[in-house]
Amino acid sequence: MTTIALVAHDQKKDALVAWAKAHEAVLTGHTLFATGTTGGRLQTETDLAVTPVKSGPLGGDAQLGAMIAEGKLPVLVFFIDPLSAMPHDVDVKSLIRLAILYDTLLAVNEETATAVMKSLSVA
Repeated sequence: MTTIALVAHDQKKDALVAWAKAHEAVLTGHTLFATGTTGGRLQTETDLAVTPVKSGPLGGDAQLGAMIAEGKLPVLVFFIDPLSAMPHDVDVKSLIRLAILYDTLLAVNEETATAVMKSLSVA
């Protein structure tokens, strides 16, 4: 069992929820965190037990970054929308930077997230 954070930009929330449903059997065996709206949607649209943190722009990205820095978050799945400007872009960059710095297993799109789930299901 590991701790996984699930995050998605607004235009990617539908994709993340659909992806989570497709991988619900594997995700169920892990401790899950998610930022604001994404976490709420996962709680209502799946059977997953998700602990929500604040919305990304309101500090959720920073909360997850702190978990990474403290060694409490080994996996981050973040469906990023590369075509939309983000008002809290500095927070997103900080979260990604911390994930890289602390060698966090990081998936930023559906294909890599699926590969991560496959690796966790055989580990």
